[in-house]
Amino acid sequence: MRIALIAPPWAPIPPPRYGGIELVVDLLARGYQAAGHEVVLFATGDSTCPVPTSAIVARADWTTLGQSLVELRHVLHAHGQLAGFDVVHDHTIAGPLLAGRIPSIPLVATMHGDLRGELADVYRAAEGAHLVAISHAQVREIPGITPARVIHHGVEAGRFPVGDGGGYHAFLGRMCPEKGAHRAIAAARASGERVLLAGKIAEPAEKQYFAQAIEPLLGPDVEYVGELGHEEKVALLGGARSLLFPIRWPEPFGLVMIEALACGTPVLAFAEGAAPEVVEPGRTGFLCADTAEMAAAIGRLDELDRLVCRQAVEEYFCAERMVEEHLQLFERLAANAQATSQTSRWSH
Repeated sequence: MRIALIAPPWAPIPPPRYGGIELVVDLLARGYQAAGHEVVLFATGDSTCPVPTSAIVARADWTTLGQSLVELRHVLHAHGQLAGFDVVHDHTIAGPLLAGRIPSIPLVATMHGDLRGELADVYRAAEGAHLVAISHAQVREIPGITPARVIHHGVEAGRFPVGDGGGYHAFLGRMCPEKGAHRAIAAARASGERVLLAGKIAEPAEKQYFAQAIEPLLGPDVEYVGELGHEEKVALLGGARSLLFPIRWPEPFGLVMIEALACGTPVLAFAEGAAPEVVEPGRTGFLCADTAEMAAAIGRLDELDRLVCRQAVEEYFCAERMVEEHLQLFERLAANAQATSQTSRWSH
């Protein structure tokens, strides 16, 4: 197949640091190509993913995040070059609304966000798009959105060596109340153990949250280590006794959970969003109701086997399975589109 893969225009593919969507797009682009398909990646011009790339946005700029004109121009650039492709895989917000402009080319759109609010209206309006959800929790109780398939994320296990787990716990995520760095601190302190925090602090709301809710709590047992690149992230996760994931929002997936598991590090998470689809209680971590339960779960980490955590990624949460499930969907949709096109020709 010829696959047009449209990334968001906010960060290069792959991203140097923060960018869960961009990490997934990079895995998919390389995976589709490795499976023998022809891939063109529509991304920013500073992307280094080793597949053919087309760009109208020369350099990624996080300060433009969410600006509709930037995304629309990027998406229209891609759609102007779709002739001859068998399928489009779109990871933008605006792109799905253009589905059906070329009826013979199915457009698959991965929904990466929280569908409780305005984003749901966009996907409901994208009537011609074949929607992919990244968890069952993402679309539960959201009327009017029926995904073509639910496909959980995966990671390349080989890029995440199993660590020994050290004398601290890790928190890795954007600095915002719903991700809960302050709750991770509370759980670690209640258990008498150390926590290292890592994550993006770039947008005004993130800076305000960090200054008001996190900075006053820093000390010998709580350290912020910055926004990390891949090697630093692997070292942090592999050296941690656990990943603390105390979310208070319906997280659509939570890529950091499987990155931690790949390093052999169990996950202690609040039972919200997709966490129950990722964490197997008593095997790869524990699901907790609040910080008190999370602190208690820290005392049970010796019950868990780090190699079992790694095995969960190798057996299911791997890039190979993620790529294969997408390709199965693409092949079915492309075959249906071809059959419909032939029927239409015969009828005339």
